[in-house]
This record gives sequence, C-alpha cells and structure tokens, in this order.
Amino acid sequence: MKFYKFALSTIALLALSTFPSVYKGNVLANEEDEASKNTSSSPREFAPPPENAETFAFQAEVNRMLHIVINSLYQNKSVFLRELISNASDALDKIRFLSIGKPELLKEKEELEIRITYDTKDNTLTITDSGIGMTKEELATNLGTVARSGTTGFLNALAEGAADLNMIGQFGVGFYSSFLVADRVKVSSKSPSDPVQHTWDCQNGESNFVIYEDPRGNTLGRGTEITLYLKEDAMEYLDPLRLKELASHYSEFITHPIQLRTESTTTVAKESPEKSSDVEDEFEVTEATEEAEKPEEETEEVTTYSWDQVNTNTAIWSREKESITDDEYQEFWKIVSKEPYTNATAWTHFNAEGNINFRSILYLPEEIPYNLRQGHIETEKGGLRLYVRKVLISEEFDLLPRYLANFVKGVVESDDLPLNVNRENLQESKILKVIRKKLTHKVIELMKKLSDEDIQEREEAKTEEKKGEEEEEKKEEPEKKKGLWMNFYKKFAPSIKLGIVEDDANRQRLAKLLRFKSSKFSKKDEWVTLADYIGRMKPWQKEIYYFPGEKLKELKSSPFMQVFNEKDIEVLYFIDAADEYMVNHLFNFDGKPFRSITKEGIKFEDEDENLVKRREKAYQAKFKPLTKFLKSTLGSAVTQVVVSKRCGEAPAVVSSTQYGHSANMERMMKAQAFYHGRDEKEAEAPKVFEINPRHPFILKLLALSPPEDEEAAEDFVVAPSTLDAVWTLYDVALLNSGFSLSNQKSFTSRMTRVLKSQFDVESLELEEEISVPEEEDVPPEFDDSVGGINMDDFSSMAGDEL
Repeated sequence: MKFYKFALSTIALLALSTFPSVYKGNVLANEEDEASKNTSSSPREFAPPPENAETFAFQAEVNRMLHIVINSLYQNKSVFLRELISNASDALDKIRFLSIGKPELLKEKEELEIRITYDTKDNTLTITDSGIGMTKEELATNLGTVARSGTTGFLNALAEGAADLNMIGQFGVGFYSSFLVADRVKVSSKSPSDPVQHTWDCQNGESNFVIYEDPRGNTLGRGTEITLYLKEDAMEYLDPLRLKELASHYSEFITHPIQLRTESTTTVAKESPEKSSDVEDEFEVTEATEEAEKPEEETEEVTTYSWDQVNTNTAIWSREKESITDDEYQEFWKIVSKEPYTNATAWTHFNAEGNINFRSILYLPEEIPYNLRQGHIETEKGGLRLYVRKVLISEEFDLLPRYLANFVKGVVESDDLPLNVNRENLQESKILKVIRKKLTHKVIELMKKLSDEDIQEREEAKTEEKKGEEEEEKKEEPEKKKGLWMNFYKKFAPSIKLGIVEDDANRQRLAKLLRFKSSKFSKKDEWVTLADYIGRMKPWQKEIYYFPGEKLKELKSSPFMQVFNEKDIEVLYFIDAADEYMVNHLFNFDGKPFRSITKEGIKFEDEDENLVKRREKAYQAKFKPLTKFLKSTLGSAVTQVVVSKRCGEAPAVVSSTQYGHSANMERMMKAQAFYHGRDEKEAEAPKVFEINPRHPFILKLLALSPPEDEEAAEDFVVAPSTLDAVWTLYDVALLNSGFSLSNQKSFTSRMTRVLKSQFDVESLELEEEISVPEEEDVPPEFDDSVGGINMDDFSSMAGDEL
C-alpha cells in the first residue's frame, strides 16, 4: 500500500475545512497566470542537485493543483505545519500497524515520533518522522502525480464553479501547502523495503522535480524528513515559540510525541592553556603587581540544544469513560477551556453511533465566561473543537446553537465528516446538522440530570431526618456535592431563556429547567419549577400567573398582589430581564397559558359568575360619570378607564392592555442603548386606568365629577384642585404600578400647588436678602477673640495640649 500519497482523503481534507475559497468563471485561469508571474523566478539561489539526479515532470493536473493551493486555496499559510504533522502521524500509524505482524520493521528505529528542527542560518524548517517512509518509486508517484482518474475533469469543473467539493479530498493537496512558505522543498525518505535513502527535490514555481540518492547515506534509518527553505516573508516559522504554539494548537492530541528542538546560546569563560611552572619560578611578583597585570578574561558563546515535547496532553475522549477519574476530567476541562483556575460543574462523555459516528466530551462551567459577563451573546469562538483523527480542524464551526455555544466547552471527534473546500459548505452539511442536533440534546440532557437531582434533593430535605443507626450509616457514606444545579442556574439562566426564545424544537425541554421566585415562598434560597406551580394551582385556575418587575421587594408590596394574596393564588415573580422576552415565545407550559397580573382583564372563576356580572354592571352605571370625566381629563395618556375589583386597598392602578407590553418591558425598552431613530413614546405601553369603586378618594372624585346629564354638565365648573387631584391620583397609580412618570414637569407643578395649599401659602415670591450689620457693628459674640485670646491661638494651644 502506498502511504505517503497525500491524496489520502481525510488528511488532505484537513487543509480544506477552515479556509474558504470560491472558484467561478475564469478565476482559475487568471490565478494560474498570476501564479506563473509570481513564481517564475526565485529570489534565492540554491545549489544544483547532484549529477546522478533524475528529473521528472509534474503531472499536468498536479501543476494546476499546485497553483490553486499556493494562490487561492489556503488563506492561512500556517496550515502547512498541521498538514505535514498530520501526514507524519499517518506514516507512524501505518508502521505501528504493520509492525504487529512484522516486528522486524522497527529494527532500524524503535522510536515512533515526530521531530521538528529549525536552522536560522540557512532559514530552513525540517519535520522528520520515523514512519513507514517511501521508496524512490513512491516518491515519484506520490509527490509528482495524482493517481486518480477524472482529475482533469474535476479541475475544469472547479474552474467553472461546478465541482463536487466532496471530491477534493481524493486529490491530495495537503503536502503542497508547503509551498505557501517555502521557495524549495526537499523530501528525504527511507523505506524498510528499499536499502537506499532517496531525496525528492523541487523549487517553487518549477514544473518538474528531481530524485536522487541521498548523498548523506542512510541517516534516517526509517521514515521521512521534509526540509522547507523558507521564503523571506515566512521567517516567523523559525521562532520556537511560534512553532510550539502552532504545533500545540493543531496537534496537541496527536498520539505520537512531537518533539521540537530548541537552541539557546550562553556566554561562558574561555578555557586558557595552563602556564608553565618553570616560567613562573623565574619571577617574583607581588600581589599588587599580579592584580595590575591580570589579563582580561576571554569568553566564548556556546550553543546548547534541547528537545521539548509539544503535545503532552492526551485525548481522553478516545478512552472508555469508566477508566477516567473525575480528577482527569477536571484536568482535561482546564485544557479545553483554557481556564486553569476553575473547575467544571458537570460533563457528559459519549460515543454517538448511527448514520454518523463521533465521540465527544462536553462541559458545563462553574463560572460565567468573560463574553457573557460583558453582556455579549454572540457565539463564543473556541467553545467546541472539531477534530478528525485527533487533528484539530476548527474552533469556529457552529456545532451548538448560540445560547449553548456561549458557555459549553468540549471536543468533538469524527472520522465520518466529509470536509469540503470551503468552510461555508461544511456548515451546510447534513452530517454536521446531525452532529449539532445530537450535541444539543446531550447538553440539555446533562442540564436536565442536574435539575432532576436538585428536585430530588429538595424532596429529601422535606422528609424527616433519619435517626439512630441509619443516621450514623449515612454519615459514613461519601458526601455528594449538592446544590450544583442552582449554583449553575443562577449564573446561566439568561442563556437557557435565550434558548427558549431561539430553539423551537427544544423549547418545552428547556422550560422544565426553569426556576422562579414565588409568592408562596419567602426564603431566599427557595425556587419553584413550572411543574411545581401547576401542581399547586387552584382547581378552577386555568392560567399561570406571573408578575414582571425589577426588584422582588417592590413586587411583593405592589397593589397588584393584594387580591392574589387574599385569594391565596400563587404568582411567579419574573425579576430577570430575560423573563418577559422568554414568555413571549413560550406561550404555555403543559397546556397552561401564561398571564401577566399587570395586564387588563384578569378574572377569577372562584366567584358566582351571575353575581359578578350584576355587580360589575351596577358599578359601571354608578361610576359612568367619573370614568367619562377621567378619560376626558387624562386624554391620550390612557386608552380607557375602567372600574376594577383588583386594586386592593389602592385607589387606582395602571395596567397594560392585553396585548401591550408591561411596565417592566417599557422600562427595558427605554433603556436600550443602541436603538436608532426611535421616538421614546413608541416604547410606552398603552395604559388602562383601573379605579377602585370602594375607595374614599374615588367616591370623593365621583362627587366632584360633572353630572352625566349633558344640560347639567354644561353649567358645571370643574375646580382646578379637582383636576390636580385627578392627575395626582393617576401619577401615584403609575408609580405604584411600576411605570415611570410621563411628564415630570407637570407632576412637579402639581406637587408645588399641593404644597402651597397644604402650607396655606398665598405667594411663592422669594423674600428679600437678609441684612448683615457692618463690620464695626459686629457684636462681641461674633468676634474671633474672647477675653483677649485669639481663637486661632486657642486652637493651636489646644492642639499642642492634645
């Protein structure tokens, strides 16, 4: 089997997953022309190959492919290192597999490893592996031709923009990414089936290559050595820190060790030859003379080399989860999250089998990520890493919906993914959609498991404590960490609620995870689920009542709550800013619709319906003059004025229309910082003024209102104080109902008139300035000195005394 054929589908595709490219019309031809201009002459002079070198011509399709790779395909040239390491890893996998049946294959070199070296003098980078290696024929075939039929047709289709991009992996372009950074590439290889080590040599831009017997002899023992003569703009790859960063990023979980040779130069004292003792005996030198004539110490630079393994992390997702300890999972969390000082709340490790096979570990964090803490809900990059055969493909695939991708960390590895030329096409892959769906379900299942454990913990807390021997046995058992779900939920509830807004398919599943404060419970740590609420609903109750607001204390004392407290009806407090957005998409839970208690039209079915209707009719008739007067006075500030029985002890409340937004939503809409070109009045909710027919203020206003008879009303004069009372009553109701004042200037003017009347002040004109006596007329009590003692001196003396 030919191994180093870089047309291996999976590895070649690695180069293509992350870097988009589009080919349409005659773009390909233009790129080839431009490429020929750019690569026709190399700026560097290289030594000619040996005389025994044999020249080969690239296959035409390979030449065309080379132009595509260099000029269009890769937008990130650093990918070359990933490609070469991936190919080296494949070579090592193959020799390890073959050595099971033929142990003698490892005779020349037992170590299975990848080594990376750099030379700052020659500007070269070398990647060496101890894998299967290649013979002379394999070098010519694998690196000079594409042994696939239909290549020409594929490239033509690629130029026309009509190629099946899934085919690109069959043509092997990974190795050619070397020419992104190199003017010249040399591949020396030693195969166990060939006694001679050969070298493949090609300069960038040439249409042929040479192969010759390596003049160094058998230096490899077995394996392949790829040397890149770097371009002037690629000198960054001679930096060991940069190389370590790239190798670790793409290949940190490669099975075989990747060793990077680093060098360091130090200055040391140069050893001098010992002086002859005979010469020293001829002279007597004093100590001062010795010190004066002591020569300067000679130094020299010494370069030392060391090997650092860059892939010390292990891919624990490929192991059986029963063999992995919690500590190992937590250590792996620190690797994938890049959070060395935090732990994970929980994790799920699974193998998915079916139409698509993949392995994954997903983590829920303990702490809120920085992006969410800053209020950014855009998808966090690097949340999930996609691997193929332990090689990183990308950190930017949308493997989870936004509301989960913002905080879930982990890895996914699949060998079944048909990677395409550009990343956008991969995003539309049906297989990727299957992976996304399964990963989403797994995360929700993990959260549900924590939520169910929380419910069980609360149930156990309600039971009586066991005593005696059972209690002692319980103490001996390892204590299970409790409160995981609520610790997690308090931090990540907004993301879960965002999921209810955006994820139609999983909306009801996510709703089961929700927790709310309730009017039934007053303790700080008591939260209820929607299922809990439904289990306590009144027999006649058909809706889930909720109260949106900002502060829990204000909601509990609101006039809206009085009638619900009297009737012992449970109300959920929506104090999270995301709650109202969420409920506008959730609509119902377990068949029970949600209903805000701040909206108009709240009715209770625990009363005699006929009696309620007769009473409502009587109140409407009695207060018709007042409702008409209030509506004409308040004008456009309210949509309607109604008689209400849910005001409790308050004279009036202001509610929203059934389909309008609440006071809390109005407040949030007005606070939006980045809304453009919108009038603030557009954020104001249509308001309903509900009056309490039993309150003395309302009865007094009824007496002060114009009569219903039109003739009598024409002669009726409304006192200014009555108008002030109406608006004051409305302003108080606005504030008590959670709204802000619509006209603060008018409110201030009215309050000034109320205070003027209260203090019986006729005029608000300011008095004259107070008269101050002249300095010489200042009485003794205002003098700075007392009894001949200056007050400043007295203060100084007091300070000294202290």
